[in-house]
Amino acid sequence: MDFSLAEEQEMLRSSARDFLATECPKDLVREMAKDETGFPRELWKQMTGVGWLGLFIPEEYGGSEGSFLDLVVLMEQMGQTCLPGPFFSTVVLGGLSILEAGSKQQKQELLPRLAQGNLLLTLAITEAEGEYTAEGIQAKAVEKDGSFSIQGTKLFVPDAHISDYVICVARTKQSERPEDGITLFLVDSKTSGVHFTLLKTIAGDKQCEVVFDDVKVQGRHILGELNKGWPIVEKVLEKATIARCAEMLGGARDVLKMTVDYAKERKQFDRPIGSFQAIQHYCANMVTEVDGCFLITYKAAWKLSQGLPASREVSMAKAYVSDKFRQIVTLAHQIHGAIGFTEDHDLPLYFKRAKAWEYSLGDGLFHLNKVAKLAGI
Repeated sequence: MDFSLAEEQEMLRSSARDFLATECPKDLVREMAKDETGFPRELWKQMTGVGWLGLFIPEEYGGSEGSFLDLVVLMEQMGQTCLPGPFFSTVVLGGLSILEAGSKQQKQELLPRLAQGNLLLTLAITEAEGEYTAEGIQAKAVEKDGSFSIQGTKLFVPDAHISDYVICVARTKQSERPEDGITLFLVDSKTSGVHFTLLKTIAGDKQCEVVFDDVKVQGRHILGELNKGWPIVEKVLEKATIARCAEMLGGARDVLKMTVDYAKERKQFDRPIGSFQAIQHYCANMVTEVDGCFLITYKAAWKLSQGLPASREVSMAKAYVSDKFRQIVTLAHQIHGAIGFTEDHDLPLYFKRAKAWEYSLGDGLFHLNKVAKLAGI
């Protein structure tokens, strides 16, 4: 079996690694964790200049028409450097939603702006239960005279406070099946009745509570069809989940590298700690787990990129990679000892992301339950 990337993807990976190593040092990551906006505008402009924001947008809308697998390659490098900012919310959650469900007019209006770096988007799904299920959608949108009034509260919405539009998933009809009667609305963030509260998070990423208080939205701002939005949400979530797995894989790779380097350099009893069998076995376990994360993530990414059904592979990957990324960082902490717990060290950046991303887009138990269901259990 050939797991190698295409030449263009290798070039993308190499150029992204070099760019981020220079333009996104860890000091910037720490600074942005304390900054309310969460990202430097200049870096956003530079990312636009190298074409990342339009990576998988069709050429007719100003993008380079790359594949989903190309995006996964890029997300791995972003995870390796702990890139801050709204790339995931704008390009992955927002961009994929518009590509999947937007009308021709909506795509013509929004996608060129996204590719040019002039549009920030996010997707509001989760509510009080914190679940990525149709049953969890309780925010309501009531139709009157051709427009809709949205009422409800969304939680853990990434980068909503700096977004230009929030794609709100709301219930427009009560049905026996919870998957029926759900609609996606493109809501201008400046619309009267939209209120944002920035939440404190362990990783310093920018998640918000978004309250929709009698928010008026015209019918032409529906993404997709009325009452038929949940299949769209599922497709977007599958790709977003694998993009998140790629970020975790990238983070795990960097943690492994810094830990092996430390084991070679740190000395105890007049010898490198890497010469002790216990440390060697810890590192060997980390190598094995990183490879496992790579294989399970890229298998799902390849299937999605080919347009093949991949629900089982996506949930397998999220359950596995979430668990292994946390374990890899835990082993790294044991090898580093006290120095690895200082805020000036890079390791806590990955530890915090491992915990945050473990629950992002569904935790391990959520996805294991999906795998069991898909297996007929």
